[in-house]
Amino acid sequence: MTIERSLEGRNALVTGAAAGIGLALCQALAARGAYVVGADRNPEIETILTSQGVTGGRGAICDVRNEEQVAEAVALAARDDRLDILICNAGIFPLGAHIEKLADADWDLSLAVNLTGTMRFMRRAIPLLRKGKQPQIVVIGSRNVKAPGPGAAAYSAAKAGLTQLARVAALELAPDGIRVNVVHPDAVFDTALWTAAALERSAERYGMSVEEYKRRNLMKTIIGASDVADAVCALLGPAFAKTTGAQIPVDGGNDRVI
Repeated sequence: MTIERSLEGRNALVTGAAAGIGLALCQALAARGAYVVGADRNPEIETILTSQGVTGGRGAICDVRNEEQVAEAVALAARDDRLDILICNAGIFPLGAHIEKLADADWDLSLAVNLTGTMRFMRRAIPLLRKGKQPQIVVIGSRNVKAPGPGAAAYSAAKAGLTQLARVAALELAPDGIRVNVVHPDAVFDTALWTAAALERSAERYGMSVEEYKRRNLMKTIIGASDVADAVCALLGPAFAKTTGAQIPVDGGNDRVI
């Protein structure tokens, strides 16, 4: 199937771009004609993007906790002194722990990466988005925002804060014509987080086989990184041109969310 180059001439910046959802986003945006800068702390980010078919763009080595590196990544993406698309995907799932055993370091790291890092990118990007063509911010949230689980307080609280940040951004930026929407994926198994061992442990906890666990949503379907990327690209397109402040699940249907 030929993909229409619907984002031709648009400047896009994706955080957390070296693998999983971030890499799939870079591939999808580039296939649609966008100039893509993928930011990631992996020092091989540029080589990774090139080897995975993300042509015509750049990689930016960036730890979202580093203000200087954030500024450099935004500047690299802003050709002609404008940015059109910011996709805030960088995130981390710290070691699971119940609240009474939750270490300060794990809590602080989750907030620093999942929440504060995104705020830094927004803060830097907004002046350039105001000059953009159909400017948009898409934030990658999590099913945990609406259906958290035990042992994931640091991650769930950070992602809930991230969603609230996006809602405030939608309110503040609508007068400038900048749309801000959130996508909430769940159980995207083709990412580095889900090793074979992690899958087996989780499946055993639910009394399921690995294949059953992968399809435990209402539609009994597997969610992949490319599915999330396709949903984001739909949000970037004309069908959602008058939508801001939305929260879109990509989870196969979750009874706790619904």
